[in-house]
This record gives sequence, structure tokens and C-alpha cells, in this order.
Amino acid sequence: MTTTTASVEQVDLTDRTLYRAGVPHEVFTALRAAGPLHRHHKLTASGADFPFWSVVKHREIQAVSRDIETFTAGDGPGIEPASFYRDAGMIVAVDPPEHARLRRLISSGFTPRMVSRLESMIAERAERILDEVVEGGVDVVDFVSELAFPLPMHVIADIVGIPEADRPWVFSRTEAMLRAFDPSADEGDEDPRPAQIELYEYAHRLSEEKRAHPTDDVWSILVNAELEGDDGETWNLSVGELDGFFMILTIAGSETTRNALSQGLMELVHHPDQIAALRDDPGLLPGAAEEVLRWSSPALMFGRTATRDVELGGQQVAAGDRLILWYPSANRDEDVFDDPVNFDVTRYPNPHVAFGGGGAHHCLGANLAKKEIQVMLGALVRRFPQLEVVGEPRWSGAGPAHNVGVALDSLPVRLGPG
Repeated sequence: MTTTTASVEQVDLTDRTLYRAGVPHEVFTALRAAGPLHRHHKLTASGADFPFWSVVKHREIQAVSRDIETFTAGDGPGIEPASFYRDAGMIVAVDPPEHARLRRLISSGFTPRMVSRLESMIAERAERILDEVVEGGVDVVDFVSELAFPLPMHVIADIVGIPEADRPWVFSRTEAMLRAFDPSADEGDEDPRPAQIELYEYAHRLSEEKRAHPTDDVWSILVNAELEGDDGETWNLSVGELDGFFMILTIAGSETTRNALSQGLMELVHHPDQIAALRDDPGLLPGAAEEVLRWSSPALMFGRTATRDVELGGQQVAAGDRLILWYPSANRDEDVFDDPVNFDVTRYPNPHVAFGGGGAHHCLGANLAKKEIQVMLGALVRRFPQLEVVGEPRWSGAGPAHNVGVALDSLPVRLGPG
């Protein structure tokens, strides 16, 4: 693909139709070739022009991610600044030093004993999901809805301590919110706002229940957590912060793993030699999970705002300028990865930025997502080595309206004998 500086500046990365068949990698390849930063524009709901910088190279994305004093996360993850995330107490939009307080409190729920329990819980849940699909006796199943979606959702529900009887309702509310970002969805689909309100109300009730009657789960630890800060004051999570973290867990915590598993599996089936290698040597699975994350880039982008004038990637960025970090582009940066368009479960090193470019806002759930991907891949190649894709995938086409990522809505597969 050939391009000019003018044409790459004119690319509309906010156009949802650009993402109808997945991430437009050819566009990002052209952008990287032309430079690490590009000035792009978005038409706001009011019809105004909103300019922003697209950051497309690995080095610059890491630089922005790790300099929170110069590039604040306080305006939210989207292209346009939004106070909602910060006002709701969501950790993704809180900068240090307050961010350190939140992260320390949240991390208190993931004790070594709890993490060990989660690992066995993930393995048991993955096998149970596969057993249920086999028992259904259907030749062709949708990998997304039947396999990739249930695993992270049930794991998150186990972490939070959502009763089994409540899970279908919680899952349906989560799906209703995600559908709002899909431009291919029917106009008759439900408005996401009631689902959002209902989830907040559910989180509030659940927290009250866990505070009064704690059980053996992470959420009970979090709602009752009290830590002493450096100033001697007692720290705890406010109601708003708990509600915000519940939303992050149920939406981002499940959607990113679903996206990675679906897209990784779709590519893996084209490499039977790699499937055989994973089956013969389970020690390759951790590296395979890393490659799945690089390949799929389940988080599409994240926003930062410059707090001062600064030079970045040969461009002068002014205080107040908005910068959008495009993770799929960084994960195929030719200056960092050998043969980046090749899927290779043995790739090493693999410094992908699927969970952000490091720094204070590196994803809290990174290790959990890696374990989920590793466990499900291992179970699939062990039990169904002849698994194949038998129909056309259907993409959500959500694009940058939904920073969690460009998702597969459907992927028909035949498991084969197992």
C-alpha cells in the first residue's frame, strides 16, 4: 500500500465503518511508515471539529503511557475528553497519587491464596464449559457466545461473588451495554442506558450484602478493605469507587478476554503445526497466550491529555492536546517485532502493549486474562485438535466508539472428535 503524508492525515480513524472487518491494519501500516504521530479530526455530536493526535508507534505509546505527569488519564479513555469516568471514581481515569491509593486497595483483594484459588477456578470452569458444549450434541457452535464469552464472565462472577442464579441477568445487561457500540446492530436493540443503571444498582446492592455478610470472594475483601496510608489515615473504597470497579470488571474484564480468545483461535486454526506443538508441549502455552494478545490487541485505543507543551515523535504537542494511543498499531510495529504480520506462538521476546504501554495504568487484570487465555487454549488443543472454523466470522465493527476493542460477534466452529 502506498500513501502520502496528506492522505494519512486525512484518514478518519473515528469512522466506524473502517472497522467492519476488524482492525484496519493496512491503514495503521501506512500511518507508521509516515511517522509516529499524526494529526486527525473527529466530528463531535454537536457538529464541531475535534482535533487529536494519533500515536501509532510502539516507542511513543510506551513513552506517553509511562509519563503520567505529562500525559494525564483524567479525561477518560475515549477520543473526546469525558469527566464521567473520573466522576464515577473509575481507576482508568484517576492519576497518582490518588491512583496509588485505589490500586493498593484493589490489589488487597488479590491475595496469594485468592490468586491460587482463581487459577484452579479458571481450569475447572473451562473444562465445564467445554463439557456442556459437547453434551449439547451440536456439530457446529458459535465460538464467541458458547466458549469465549462464558469463561471470562463466569470467572469475573466468581471473583465478585455473583450468585449463579443472578448470572444470566447480569450477563444479559452486560451484553445490552456492549451492543450499543455496534453500528451493525438492529435499531430495535434496547437502549444501553437502562442496563447501565441496572448494573450500577446491582453492584450497590451486592456491595451492601458483602459488607454485612462477607463470603470467601474478592468482592467481600474489597468492600471491607481498610489500609493505612502514608499519612496515617485509614483508606477504604467508596461506594462510587466500588460501583465503578464493578463496571470495569464486568465490561472490560470480560470483553477483552473474549476478543483475544476469539481472534486468537480464528488465526490459530490456520496453523495446524502450531496446534500440534501446543498439544505436545504445554510449556508453550504461556508464550502462546502472549502472542494471542499481541495479535488480537483486545484494547483498541486509549486517550491521554497533555498537561504541558512537549515534543513527541518529532511533533510539537501543546498543553491540552488530546493523544490517542492505538495499541493494534504498536503491536505490529516493524521496528519492534520481527515479521509482525506472522502469528507465531513461539515468538520471543514479545513486548506487546495489549494491556497498555506500562506505567501506572497498566491493566490490573493482565495476569488474570493471560491465565484465562492460556487455560482455554490448552484445553482446546488437548481435547479438540481438529477444531476448524466452518463459517464466515461476523465483526461488531464498533471501532473507536468502544475502546475495549474491535470484537468478533460470531465465529462458527466445528470442534471435531474429542
